[in-house]
Amino acid sequence: MEDWLIILGMVAVTYSARLSVIALLGERPLPELIARALRYVPPAALAAIVFPALLLPEGTPDLSAGNARLLAGLAAAVVAWRTRRTLLAIGVGMAALWLLQAALP
Repeated sequence: MEDWLIILGMVAVTYSARLSVIALLGERPLPELIARALRYVPPAALAAIVFPALLLPEGTPDLSAGNARLLAGLAAAVVAWRTRRTLLAIGVGMAALWLLQAALP
């Protein structure tokens, strides 16, 4: 029961924070500076999730050639950069990770 109360509390806080911004702005558009800054939020959030997984696989920095996650991430990044196809990049990254994990000790 306590877990559900915590979840409901988090929902209420998140909803009220978003609602307050909507209520303050109303129908007015965002200022250009804020709109431009908000475009960087999704890439920054994704980087905050992905980079620690690639660079700190065991909790310590590992930039070696034996880091399968880093090598697979680089392969996926190259595919994403060259093709601009997200699902292909994910598939290549997953396949590279599986192959590297099987090949590397």
